[in-house]
Amino acid sequence: MGIMPVVRKLRGAEIAAAVLALVCLGASTAPALAQQTSGEAVYRSRCARCHDLVDPRIPHRDVVGQMSAARILRSLDFGAMMSVAYVLRRDEREAVAAYLGKPGGDAPPSPQAFCADRSVAIPARPQQQWNGWSPASENTRFQPGAAAGLTAEQAQRLKLKWAFGFPGDVNAFAQPTVIAGNLFVGSAAGVVYSLAAATGCIRWVFQANGPVRSAILAVPQGNRTSLLVGDQVGWFYSLDAGTGRLLWKRKIEDHESARITGAAVAYQGTVFIPVASWEETRALGPEYPCCTFRGSLVALRIRDGSPAWKSYMIPDTPRVTGKTPKGNTQRGPSGAGIWAAATLDPEHGLLYVATGDNYSSPATELSDAVVALRLDTGRIAWSRQLTPGDAFNSSCSRGDRVNCPEEDGPDYDFGSSAMLVRLAEGRRLLIAGQKSGVVHALDPDRKGEIVWQTRVGKGGINGGVQWGMAGDAQRVYAATSDVVRVPFATPDPLDPRPGSLDPRQGGGLTALRLNDGSKVWFAPPPACERRPGCSPAQSAAVTAIPGAVFSGSLDGHLRVYAADDGRVLWDFDTVRDYQTVNGVPGRGGAIDGPGAVVVGGMVFVNSGYGRNGGMPGNVLLAFAPED
Repeated sequence: MGIMPVVRKLRGAEIAAAVLALVCLGASTAPALAQQTSGEAVYRSRCARCHDLVDPRIPHRDVVGQMSAARILRSLDFGAMMSVAYVLRRDEREAVAAYLGKPGGDAPPSPQAFCADRSVAIPARPQQQWNGWSPASENTRFQPGAAAGLTAEQAQRLKLKWAFGFPGDVNAFAQPTVIAGNLFVGSAAGVVYSLAAATGCIRWVFQANGPVRSAILAVPQGNRTSLLVGDQVGWFYSLDAGTGRLLWKRKIEDHESARITGAAVAYQGTVFIPVASWEETRALGPEYPCCTFRGSLVALRIRDGSPAWKSYMIPDTPRVTGKTPKGNTQRGPSGAGIWAAATLDPEHGLLYVATGDNYSSPATELSDAVVALRLDTGRIAWSRQLTPGDAFNSSCSRGDRVNCPEEDGPDYDFGSSAMLVRLAEGRRLLIAGQKSGVVHALDPDRKGEIVWQTRVGKGGINGGVQWGMAGDAQRVYAATSDVVRVPFATPDPLDPRPGSLDPRQGGGLTALRLNDGSKVWFAPPPACERRPGCSPAQSAAVTAIPGAVFSGSLDGHLRVYAADDGRVLWDFDTVRDYQTVNGVPGRGGAIDGPGAVVVGGMVFVNSGYGRNGGMPGNVLLAFAPED
């Protein structure tokens, strides 16, 4: 996904500190540090220019030094300083956090936040569950009525039941997994929580090495259940669902910028993990030798994490292709990360992935494509590229463009899973939504032959279909981002953001007929409130149940639409303060990334997404219909 990092909307001193810090860090021309990273060297070259100042807008080094190293690292990863730290390697972040901060981690949850009964019981065949990215491996994000426990009529009477706060976070971006009354969810702080779905009390916690964004997959393993999940620094974990105990963990990719955003899927003892990367934003640093990451799908054996196979989306090892105007080495090809969960097709021994763009020249044939791989070997069976010649990184849209490839976009990659559907007459289709604003229907039985294509949005770097569509037996429901930024009326020389979010442009939800792609209805985005960071863009994944469709928005609203005609049945504004069940100060914000989870008569959604200028927040919200 092409990412245009900007400082998010914050309050008072927070935004001043983040803006000034970004100016200081972005101005650095220090060369890349040696492999043995010095935290003091990182601080002096990257941070001291601002944090050694005595300025009420910037936390002084002495103030920062009162924080734990874990809290500083979290701020750099996905907190107030995330827009600052895009150009830093992971080892640089860890080194400077250790140099500045106090030893030790964050304080544990309050004892009052834990359940009186901490036991976790998962039946062998749970009747109601949402396990992983989608209730079923076809990735349609459709929850049948029996498992949903909620009708379209009841959805109009939803009321907030509880709110859970992620301490110290400004992003709530991991979709929960809910099985038989047990809820499992990760956080930007890298904490995995086991909660009681009915009340939000904590049963256990586990600390990962990095932020956890991907949905958790629960897989039965003999007399226990394993929880499979990846983090944003490339580690993958197997946890005991009953206790949170670590069973095994593996670093699935040697590249420093590797991260896992998409959920894993599993089949017959093997788990399949999509691998994406930070490198697209690392290229913002003019001294960065762009680029060498290769997107991949990794297969591990669930019993012990041993490798089964790995299939790269860039077949060849990147090579030196030239030098930048500043004399830095350029490498390629690179990119084609996989941002979303693979789609299983056991009947044909295949799984399908949708890929990202290239980061550097030359552009390759497997970028911006839907790719079919063999389940047993990872061998590529076929591929269908939907946008050829797409090479892009963040330096193309900011700074001196020193690392921008000659193709310069258009950055129309896939950020969401393909959906495998079967029509009434028995024909199968793969439905893929693209950042170009086009929804594609491919024939998986004819090597991805295009059946129909329909435009649902304008498309762009942060446009089109972002994180996922939903589909039922007749229709596919595609929400559109198409977020727009406008220049500031009075530019601030200390503010590096390209502009503010346009409260009047973006968004919309379209229903298409599965058989031919014709439009059934279009629900325009409601007017955006006049508050900082508001946008009507609907980037978040869509969820469907019989008769109703759930769609979140950057304006912080979660809405339920009638599946037949697109009428808004229910609307809840999540942007507010919350009294949370775990006693953590809670605030809602933009809804982006994961979508609503509907199971057992309840609806769960995260609120807060401080990236790209959106409204920060830190809450998981649970709703149930009013009696």
